[in-house]
Parts: sequence; C-alpha cells; structure tokens
Amino acid sequence: MFWAWARTLGVLGLLGVLLWRVGGGAVLDGLALIDGRALAAAVVIGAVTTVCGAWRWSLVAGGLGVRLPLRTAVAHSYRAVFLNATLPGGVLGDVHRAVSHGRDAGDVGRGVRAVVWERTAGQVVQVVLALVLLALLPSPVRSYLPVVGGLLVAAVLGAALAARVLPRAGRSRWARAARAVAGDVRAGLLARRTWLGVLLASATMVAGHLATFLLAARTAGATAPLSRLLPLTLLALLAMGLPLNVAGFGPREGVAAWAFGAAGLTAAQGVATATVYGALVLVASLPGAAVLLGRRIPNPLQLGRRTLPLLGRREAAQRG
Repeated sequence: MFWAWARTLGVLGLLGVLLWRVGGGAVLDGLALIDGRALAAAVVIGAVTTVCGAWRWSLVAGGLGVRLPLRTAVAHSYRAVFLNATLPGGVLGDVHRAVSHGRDAGDVGRGVRAVVWERTAGQVVQVVLALVLLALLPSPVRSYLPVVGGLLVAAVLGAALAARVLPRAGRSRWARAARAVAGDVRAGLLARRTWLGVLLASATMVAGHLATFLLAARTAGATAPLSRLLPLTLLALLAMGLPLNVAGFGPREGVAAWAFGAAGLTAAQGVATATVYGALVLVASLPGAAVLLGRRIPNPLQLGRRTLPLLGRREAAQRG
C-alpha cells in the first residue's frame, strides 16, 4: 500500500513539475485541436491493435492448453485496455483479464501465465524494433545504442547460461520453475502454430501505437518530418512500458518532453503530444467500458434460468 501511494504521488509530482516548467497552455491548446477525424482514426487504429493483441493472447493461451476463443479475447482485451488507461499502474487491466480468464477456464495459473508470456513477447518485439529504428534514424539516444545493445546481449547470454545451469530434474523449487518456464516458452511462444502469429501481431501492434503517437503529434501541431518525429515517439512508447503511471500519464510525458527538447523541438510540444496521445487512446478504449458495464448488468435470460428452478423448488416445498 505504501509503495502504491508513493508511486502515485511521485507520478503526480512529475506531472506537476512538467506543467510548471512548460505551462498548461500548450497542453490545453493541443487537446483543443483534437477533431473528429483524429478521434475516428484513433478508434480504427485502436480496434486493429486490440484485435491483434487478442489474437496473440488467444494463440499463446491455446499453446499452453487453455482454450480462449478470439471473440472472447477481443472483449476481454478491450476491457483491459480501458482499465489500463484509467487506473494507476497501467497493468491492472491485464491482471484482471488474466485472473478472469483463468477462473473461466478452471486454471488460474495457466491463465495468468498466458497473459504474462504474451505481454513479454510483445515487449521483446517492441524493444527489438525500437533499437533497429533508433539505430537507423537520428535520435537523442543514437550514441548510446552500442552500450544498450551490449547490455541486452549480456542479459540474453546471462539468461541462457542460467537456463543451462539451473537444474531441470528433481523436485526442488528451481527445478520445477525451470521446467515450467521452458515448457511455456516452447508450447506458448515457439511452437510452429504460434510463433509467426505472435510475431506478426506484436509488430502490427507496435506499428499501430506508433501511428497513434504520430497522429497525436500532428494533432498537437508538430510540423517536423516523420523521420524526425518517429524516434521521439519511439522513446515515449518505450517509457509507456514502465508500470509507473497514473491512468497512463507519467513517464510518457516526461520522456516525451526530454526527447522533443533534445531533438531541437520544444519540451512543451512533447508534453502536448503525449497528452493528446493519452486522450486518443482513452477514446479508442471506450468500447472496453461498454464491455465492463455489460458484465455488471445481469442478463434477463440468465436471471430467468437461475430463478425459475429456485421458484419451482420453493413451490414444491410448500406443497409438501
């Protein structure tokens, strides 16, 4: 509880400092520039990314032996996107869909692992694509990429070495964990029927998020060429992966302010772009609010099926 409050206060403090430094006028002006075409484009892009995320989730869950129809995955994914965009942390929606699907399938553990692995796969694809694009295009972090790449290679080699050193036989905790991880990766991510779909879905989602960010930049008034804006939006997109935000706001705005300022633009433009992006994503996630509301309202048909047998038992008991 303490760390949750500390994180929330820290994010609010960061946003307060940003607004104090750049002023709220640029942010309000950017939000005022949002029109119907921008909202419609954001909704369409959001639908594509949500369906791709649901498809990736369904593939991974099926590989782990947990049935998840695509239609159900889309509804749960929309609800998760809405919760992620409105609740602190940015991951509570994913936690909710993981536990809900696990309960529906009768195996909470596999349901949670399916969400963890599909989100991990998406993050890996996003980081790899971001490093490639940041290396090809001019960006404020281009000179640091060899160091970052070396650290990532060292991390991968360390993980591979740990996988070989850790025991896979026996009943110890480490042996069971190693077997579970290896089995999940083989069945859920690297199986012949899943890996290509997971890769395509993840790449499409990254492209959709970048398109929404570029749309937000243009809506907020950024006139720089796309080759200059793309690396900046990539950095802000990577910052969104940190579970340290309030309703999506926080590190995204901070990194956008720094990146835009370091690239010769203004920090106010970066904050305005990130804020407009948050507004567009919130609007695109509104179908998830409908899914959430629909789950709270009881279905009359289901209510009738539940109450009629009960009334029949009561009537039979009264008769004797």
